[in-house]
Order: sequence, then C-alpha cells, then structure tokens
Amino acid sequence: MFSMTIEAPETKIVTSYRIACDGGEGALGHPRVWLQIPHETGFVECPYCDAKYVHTDFESKA
Repeated sequence: MFSMTIEAPETKIVTSYRIACDGGEGALGHPRVWLQIPHETGFVECPYCDAKYVHTDFESKA
C-alpha cells in the first residue's frame, strides 16, 4: 500500500505584528502577501503555504 506523508506547516516565531510571506522557496514559492497578526490571538496562518507566524509575546501559547 502506498502512503504519502505530508509535512506539517512550518511555525515561525516573529517580532513584528505585520509580516510578509512569499513561501520562502524562491521561484517555487508564492506571491508575497502581507499578513497582520491579531493582538488577540498572537498568530496568523498564510493562506498560500499554511505557514504559521507566532508573535514572540505569544510563543509560550503556540
């Protein structure tokens, strides 16, 4: 039986509440998008690559 494993999306700890994500893969990435981390939750997920950005103030809750 063939089983394909899918890597969990990457979690990145950041110091800014406004960040840019381009997939980090160079030409294989995605268009750059600007994301705003809500102060209520402390994290945001990229709609393209599902990378999760967590602000350092919320690192222990991630």
